[in-house]
Amino acid sequence: MKILHVAAEVFPLVKTGGLGDVVAALPPVLAERGLDARLLLPGLPAIRDGVRAQKKIAEFGPAFGAASIVIRHGRMPETGVQAYVIDAPWLYARDGNPYVGPDGQPWPDNLQRFALLGWVAAHLAFGEFDPFWTPDILHAHDWHAALSLAWLASHPAHPVRSVYTIHNLAYSGDFGLDAHAELGLPRRLFTHEGLEFHGRGSFMKAGLVFADRITTVSPRYAQEICTPEFGCGYEGVIGARRNALTGILNGVDYKLWDPTTDRYSDKLFSARSLDGKAACKAAVRASLGLDAAPDAPLAVIVSRLTDQKGMDLVLAALAQLLGRGMQLAVLGEGDPAIQEAFVVAGRLNPGRVAVHVGYDEALAHRLIAGGDLILVPSRFEPCGLTQLYGLRYGTLPLVRRVGGLADTVADASHENLQADAATGFVFDEASADALGAAIGRAADAWADRDLWRSLMQRAMARDYSWGTAAKKYLSLYRGLMAQ
Repeated sequence: MKILHVAAEVFPLVKTGGLGDVVAALPPVLAERGLDARLLLPGLPAIRDGVRAQKKIAEFGPAFGAASIVIRHGRMPETGVQAYVIDAPWLYARDGNPYVGPDGQPWPDNLQRFALLGWVAAHLAFGEFDPFWTPDILHAHDWHAALSLAWLASHPAHPVRSVYTIHNLAYSGDFGLDAHAELGLPRRLFTHEGLEFHGRGSFMKAGLVFADRITTVSPRYAQEICTPEFGCGYEGVIGARRNALTGILNGVDYKLWDPTTDRYSDKLFSARSLDGKAACKAAVRASLGLDAAPDAPLAVIVSRLTDQKGMDLVLAALAQLLGRGMQLAVLGEGDPAIQEAFVVAGRLNPGRVAVHVGYDEALAHRLIAGGDLILVPSRFEPCGLTQLYGLRYGTLPLVRRVGGLADTVADASHENLQADAATGFVFDEASADALGAAIGRAADAWADRDLWRSLMQRAMARDYSWGTAAKKYLSLYRGLMAQ
């Protein structure tokens, strides 16, 4: 079975969040199970330069605002997964974030940039560009790749089946309806039954309407997006396709995220031998300028600093966290006001709060290895990966009961403790008081070191590897091919 995964980012070349990790990890796991899984990626500078052994297989243009477009075929570094790269410098040769410019606003030509990604994906599926390989299934990831499914729908006789994975419904990619001529799509697709969404065109709706199967990155998120609270206005569209919707929990690449082998970790450790974790914690404190306080728990954040991630709640509950004797280390960037508020908090609480603005893969590993508690108090969370990393490293997640967080973290309630099921701390209401209460429960648990150690070891024993998810995707693909 041949699968073409289409996405805008992939670790380790371009990563802004969990999407890049998923796109990097899933194809090689599928390949281990006998599938021919390949990638199609936009030629962003790091991708253009990072994919190895590239050979030109096609050239065309002008199209989508670019004078010349070259399709190259190569292999991903490390995994060797085969990848197609769209080399269109006019559209992709830009430093920084792949989606937004230096002003924090979406690139004004994102329509053309990601329409090209979808157009090339569809034409690869039609058997163009690579005469030696045609996919059985086109698997599009998030809004950036969703127009590929509209182009498939414009050729209803094609044999290629399709899957669309929603990694985050809140980012949907909208555009003016007058773009139909520019995109070369039939006008009949720009209706309420097609791409039209509240008077605009929508990449996201293309995926929701035209994919043969829709998946989300956790079972609970698949349920939540059918409701007005989490549906972002698409709940009616999604509800109408509920029979095509499946929630498949993301996995973790334990070749990269494992405390017994982590190349970035200051000291290796395991559930049976936890001494190295204390060394990791000491090293993080020293490098970030935090006080050496062996008896104080270290809470960490590795996140986009946005309201969606509940970072405003952390700021509001910071006094309670510090009042319970905890320290806080933050890695991330995002909303300028929230980002600056964390910087100020670090300045006002030297030795107790440390903030690193930006993203640093090595520091992310070091924080998760050295932390005692990882805070993920999201207002909504399709899956979340940092809580899964935390579990693996015995850094207990403190999360809100939403999406994949609810699917993966069992609260240290009396019932769960009695059943030997607890792996972290969970709260419900998106408020500083509810978060503060959960922090208080975590501080109480920390005071009982035998209890905390048992929570750590139980968390580290949980298996969220990609094997389980791959089996579910394989079943989904086989079901499609059997139709």
